[in-house]
Amino acid sequence: MTSSPHQVVLIGSGIMSTTLGVLLKRLDPTLKITMFEVADEISPEASNGWNNAGTGHAGICELSYTPHPEPDGTVNVTKAIDIFQEFESSLQFWAQSVRDGILGDTTSFINPVPHISFVRTAEQVAYLKARHEGLAAHHFFAPMEFSTDPAKIGEWAPLLTEERTDEPIAATKMDGGSDVNFGNISRQLAAWLDQQDGCRVLTGHRVVDLQRKADGKRWTVTATRRFDGESYDFDADFTFVGAGGGSLLLLQKAKLPEAWGLGGFPIGGEWLVCDNPDVVSRHQAKVYGQALGAAPTMAVPHLDTRVLDGKTSLLFGPYAAWTTKYLHRHGSFLDLPRTIKPHNIATLLKIGASNLDLIGYLVQQGTQSMADRMSVLREFYPGAHPEDWRLIDAGIRVQAIKQTDGEAGIVHYGTEVLTSADRTVSALLGASPGASTSVHIITEVIEKSFPHLLEGDEGTRNMRKCVPTYRHDLKRANGASLFRELGRSARDALGLAFD
Repeated sequence: MTSSPHQVVLIGSGIMSTTLGVLLKRLDPTLKITMFEVADEISPEASNGWNNAGTGHAGICELSYTPHPEPDGTVNVTKAIDIFQEFESSLQFWAQSVRDGILGDTTSFINPVPHISFVRTAEQVAYLKARHEGLAAHHFFAPMEFSTDPAKIGEWAPLLTEERTDEPIAATKMDGGSDVNFGNISRQLAAWLDQQDGCRVLTGHRVVDLQRKADGKRWTVTATRRFDGESYDFDADFTFVGAGGGSLLLLQKAKLPEAWGLGGFPIGGEWLVCDNPDVVSRHQAKVYGQALGAAPTMAVPHLDTRVLDGKTSLLFGPYAAWTTKYLHRHGSFLDLPRTIKPHNIATLLKIGASNLDLIGYLVQQGTQSMADRMSVLREFYPGAHPEDWRLIDAGIRVQAIKQTDGEAGIVHYGTEVLTSADRTVSALLGASPGASTSVHIITEVIEKSFPHLLEGDEGTRNMRKCVPTYRHDLKRANGASLFRELGRSARDALGLAFD
């Protein structure tokens, strides 16, 4: 075993770790940064193109961000506006990275795809109309269209209306949406980072331990090289645990007080995928509906155009499933049992007892037949034929379960960042809309653990060289003109529509 000092260690090579690595190196070129990835390739888990929907989550079509109407019939659209602004930070970073030569051909990682919300039943039609009225009043969503006309909806997305019986339907459409390959962004960011002085990206290395050093200030990160089993210790002033579901066990090993009582609730998933060009060519949109029954918000059904590795396909799902693995490709069915500790078992039991309907839903989803899955698809695409579709895995998301969740009996479906009191360790936990809002999340990590890099006017100027909208509040009314200026510039650089 050998030892080598490094200032910053990044665990995992997904969109979060790679974004943090690039931003830190650009803000402070003297930093030494080492990134570890257990797989032999970059971004094989949640950020991989096939392990997420690739939706550039901007609050345009995701109904889970806008709850059902208030007593006065209006819909609260605050969260959708917040998500739009957070995604804007990602677009701005990617656009600037293209201008600076860090990211290459934009079509390899982002493509313009309209975003559509689609509902059925008179009650849902009224809800979507109120949602549209709330959103369209804001400058972010001013171009959004609403229709209850099947002919118009059929123009937007023909598969939605083909062979549909007469029933109330409605849809909203906005052309400013996108399909994103977060895996390709991660790979290009990691490649740039690996070329910088003092930086290296080590694939095929599993981080197996994280321990505070005797000085109480630094950390020893232990990594095992997969091909020969040899272990190495790396010293870190700051460690970012961006290992997806693998983060929880490392946090427990680090014995952080902030992780006391923390548990994980894994949710697996599957997609139906269509590669038939005759079907694919008739649907150019991402269409989101309402959650079904006890489905978690991350399992809201949607029919999506996907552009991956130069090929366009259709994806429908996700179908949720019960699992005890925390990672799709490099996890173990013992992951969940290994993270059950005396300090979190009571919380996990309370959550389980309070969410029997959710657990039942996950088991039911995982045991569905192809005919069952096709019946759900036909709620969106009535004319779907089973021979056009194949089933694939959709990755795994691990929801962070905190002690307070146990008392409340709830499972959170968001992205959480845990940071130690001394700000020497940060970890990412949770799921959607994480990847889309990665720059917003990582900026908060930098503000907490590297505040000196962002101090004063100079810090703001340096960050705006990477993210032009940094510290600009675009969602306020007086931010509309700046949004139009910077938003159009970013979308021009990325080949996206800006109405």
